Amino acid sequence: MAAVSIEAVQQALAGVQDPEIRRPITELGMVKSVNVADDGQVDVAVYLTVAACPMRETITERVATAVSAVPGVAGVNVELDVMSEEQRAGLRELLQGPGEKEIPFNRPGSTTRVIAVASGKGGVGKSSLTANLAIALAAKGLAVGLLDADIYGHSIPRILGIDRMPTRVEGMILPPSAHGVQAISMLLFKPGGVTQAVAYRGPMTHSALKQFLTDVYWGDLDYLLLDLPPGTGDMAMSVGQLLPQSELIVVTTPQSAAAEVSVRAGMMAVHTKQRVLGVVENMSAFACPHCGEPADIFGNGGGSLVAQVLTKELGTDVPLLAKIPFDIRFREGGDSGEPLVVVDPAAPASLEVTALADHLVSQQRGLAGMSLGLTPARRF
Repeated sequence: MAAVSIEAVQQALAGVQDPEIRRPITELGMVKSVNVADDGQVDVAVYLTVAACPMRETITERVATAVSAVPGVAGVNVELDVMSEEQRAGLRELLQGPGEKEIPFNRPGSTTRVIAVASGKGGVGKSSLTANLAIALAAKGLAVGLLDADIYGHSIPRILGIDRMPTRVEGMILPPSAHGVQAISMLLFKPGGVTQAVAYRGPMTHSALKQFLTDVYWGDLDYLLLDLPPGTGDMAMSVGQLLPQSELIVVTTPQSAAAEVSVRAGMMAVHTKQRVLGVVENMSAFACPHCGEPADIFGNGGGSLVAQVLTKELGTDVPLLAKIPFDIRFREGGDSGEPLVVVDPAAPASLEVTALADHLVSQQRGLAGMSLGLTPARRF
């Protein structure tokens, strides 16, 4: 049997990623020690970020699997330790940089596309659409984050099936993930759970959003989606102020009354200077389960109406991006934590959401609105 080298074990460990931070544990200083016995037994000591790390079993399994694959290894023993305060402070600085906290998506050269999903009123399925869209983007191999900006009416954790608290490391928050999407929500920080009301005034909601943007370690995201509260209140203004490069999708239903209200959500772009990517009509035609004929149970034309009015009022093309067919499983998936695009990717509603994701990917954000961090070398 060939002797096992420490270098080979270290190389194997370099392929093990922390499930929350999503970077190799060797880069994060999480490998405490490696010992190799003559008989091929390997002992690996690993630092956890915090004692109550919810991913301890996953980390142990990943380390054991990676090291066991090294030729000559007869057995693996993984011991867990906990980082000191000094080590955690160093980790936070490694991930978020020294000095004052900042919003990473506003840094010069950031390539993360930030999209806020808005509606004029509640009950149009905006949160369900946002969650399904995030999963559809993640299914394409993209790094996706989902921020539940509805501080009072948060629902994203339930829709995604997330029920654990985020891990905190020296003031840095590591968001939990589900279905390939990282997510953060006020619900995850309430000791009283879903029944506890959030009694925040406007300035406090602004601070909460800012903390979600600065304190959460999102990593290198391709997309950050924000599920906005319905209407045109404080949070819509705060998103425009804190994320000036963000873009907007407006969600409505086919009903004319809902469409009229949704126009106002899109018109917020006049005040926030955001680009409106387009309109999504949710709960569109319903296919009869008996005869297959479509039925407009919520009316028709609402999405097209919103797109037409916004195009006229904003003076720029605001297209109708998608018409999501009504499917009761869209609601059921949100209640069970198994969204429709996961349960039945071939469903007409899932296919329409996936087509919307394809459209967004095909129309990557240009340089407009981006801070490139360029300084002229000299004046002419």
